[in-house]
Amino acid sequence: MPPSVGDKLGPYEILASIGKGGMCEVWKARDTRLDRIVALKLSDAQFGERLEREAKAIAALNHSQHLYAAR
Repeated sequence: MPPSVGDKLGPYEILASIGKGGMCEVWKARDTRLDRIVALKLSDAQFGERLEREAKAIAALNHSQHLYAAR
């Protein structure tokens, strides 16, 4: 079931839906630990491996605006 505005996923509070594609949904959220706005990509299990590869590529970047969170 997709999250709703106000739901919490770990330390992330869902603020708004950004968009939905064939692979995942993207949500605007607030990281309550660091008090900053982030984008969360949530997908079905069938795309888990692909998102994991994407997350590893993002993790290789060194930039303050990139964040990867998995659950």
